[in-house]
Amino acid sequence: MFDFLRDPLLLLSNPLFWIFLPFQIWMLVDAIQRREWIWCALIFFFSVLSAVFYYLMVYRTQGPASGGGGARGFELPGAANRRRIREIQARIHNFDNARDHFDLGDVYFSQGKLAKAEASYRAAFERDGDDPDFKAHLGQCLLRLNRPAEAKPLLEAALAADPKHDYGHTAMALAEALTALGDTDAAYRLWEQVLSQHSYSRAKVQFAELALRRGERGRAQAELNEVVADDEFAPKFQRQREKVWVHRARTLLRGL
Repeated sequence: MFDFLRDPLLLLSNPLFWIFLPFQIWMLVDAIQRREWIWCALIFFFSVLSAVFYYLMVYRTQGPASGGGGARGFELPGAANRRRIREIQARIHNFDNARDHFDLGDVYFSQGKLAKAEASYRAAFERDGDDPDFKAHLGQCLLRLNRPAEAKPLLEAALAADPKHDYGHTAMALAEALTALGDTDAAYRLWEQVLSQHSYSRAKVQFAELALRRGERGRAQAELNEVVADDEFAPKFQRQREKVWVHRARTLLRGL
């Protein structure tokens, strides 16, 4: 019964191994995306049963890790995004509407397929160059592709049309582009503006980093302490989404 323990190669000849392996890999990838390192070890070392428990206790209750991850993560086997892509592509084939190209770009962006996202956003922009959503999302895509100089004018144009565009996310992207281009004074002012209207950890941490560069240790420390304190009482989905910024805040605080 346990001959495979003496000869692991026997496991490869078992058809059940090949049936359950894709599911185990799927759950392992999802756990990596969530940075659930204990689950990663359990799934990797302790068979498909750990993957089943992970599915029931984490994946089924929280949904796919790539659902809100923005430009990070993997396309998981059987993801609903595949059906969504086919639906949008069918509409594009029949109607070639700018908004459909834009929606397709958003799906690719959420999967981290930035080159495909850029192509779709540009197709939308070519069909309607006035829509601030098209400018903003193309700009954010270019920023993630490490092309801040190209992103900057698009983000600025979107904000000129709507200073509060996308609940401050467009302004945050522009602040990141300005920082990447070395215009830290303009970025600092823009982060201040964002924080006067929102309390995003993404904004607080990056503003604190610029404040530290300017020698404003007290102000930076106050923002970072808020990020850590807010995380303690945040709902689970928010803690998962902002984990990277909380970790960055803790790291900066340890250095003060």
